[in-house]
Amino acid sequence: MFQLPRRDFIIKGSAALAALAVFQSRFAHAFPSRPGETVIPWLDQPPPSTDPCCETQLVWEDLDSWVTPNSKFFSISHFNRPVIDAAAWKLEVDGLVNKPMSLSLADLKARPRQETIFTVECSGNHGFPDFVGAIGNAAWAGTPLGPILEEAGVKENGIEVVFWGVDAGEVEIKDAVRDVKMQQNFARSMSLADAMNPNNILCYEMNGAALPAPNGFPLRLIAPGWYGIANVKWLKRIEVRDTRFMSKMMGRDYVTIREEDHNGETVWAETSVGRARLKSAPARVTRKDNSYQITGAAWGAPIGKVEVKINDGPWLEAVIDRSEEAEFAWKIWYVDWQNPTSGEHTVTSRAIDVSGQIQPAMDDPWITKKKTYWESNGQVTRRINIA
Repeated sequence: MFQLPRRDFIIKGSAALAALAVFQSRFAHAFPSRPGETVIPWLDQPPPSTDPCCETQLVWEDLDSWVTPNSKFFSISHFNRPVIDAAAWKLEVDGLVNKPMSLSLADLKARPRQETIFTVECSGNHGFPDFVGAIGNAAWAGTPLGPILEEAGVKENGIEVVFWGVDAGEVEIKDAVRDVKMQQNFARSMSLADAMNPNNILCYEMNGAALPAPNGFPLRLIAPGWYGIANVKWLKRIEVRDTRFMSKMMGRDYVTIREEDHNGETVWAETSVGRARLKSAPARVTRKDNSYQITGAAWGAPIGKVEVKINDGPWLEAVIDRSEEAEFAWKIWYVDWQNPTSGEHTVTSRAIDVSGQIQPAMDDPWITKKKTYWESNGQVTRRINIA
């Protein structure tokens, strides 16, 4: 990692702290909490994950802010975690373009700046019992991707944009007709039309500070509305191709398999994980005196309302905190729990988007006929004990 001299570190570090203080003040929005309340721990709080590919997870009981601090933001790596010298690093833009480009971090920062607040979730979140906190909401800043592709001049036969990361590892493909080992960089792609979406940015800043190393320093793609896997970290190259790109992370892994019915015939569909899906989760239950409150979050689509069910009771409409209406950020919600009885209870939430689509129950065919853990957007149920 590029190291600053101590004097420059003190000067620039102080500036960064000042910028962070301004950021925190700017985004210090209301959060549905009550002074003096106590968080009641979930009975089913999973143990810390031992998966070495995942650093940090959100502890739902600790959720007390709309923006997730950088130090608490989840980070996943599929290969190594590269150490990158920012002074020597360049972003290459090539392939089927008329004007290949090589851009330094300074070059990118000199271009027009764009900010977005976006809740990133791993598509495997809630796919495993101990993997429930791979989500976070942050303010991302960088430069728009579209104008760079326009400046490079995509050729007429260019249809696919591939995002290559610095991170790499050995990949093996072995079956009856193939026996191949290769050193492969992380790579994901999207269609040219999707890449040109004006919401996409080449991001170098997170929550008012330089992009942290675990989250993709010095540059990552931020594609609001897509699962985390598509938001490639540690970017080194953007390539335009004339065919679909099917690397390990596109065509062999991060592929959802669903059983579908077509005129009474079972059809198996395999689709690459892409856009995020409608979802919500209870975050915590708090008590103040004899008053109880359930708080949670909803994301993945424009949220119309959120409903909460306690045990097998009726669905109760939650209050959504709409003090911040960022299009791609989660919505924090709460519901007052009137006079809970002593003993164990279950708490379930479901989000409903503005078009009326409902987050599926765990016994919904959309979930039961899904044979992989990716895109796990079924209703989340938590267990709690009221003394």
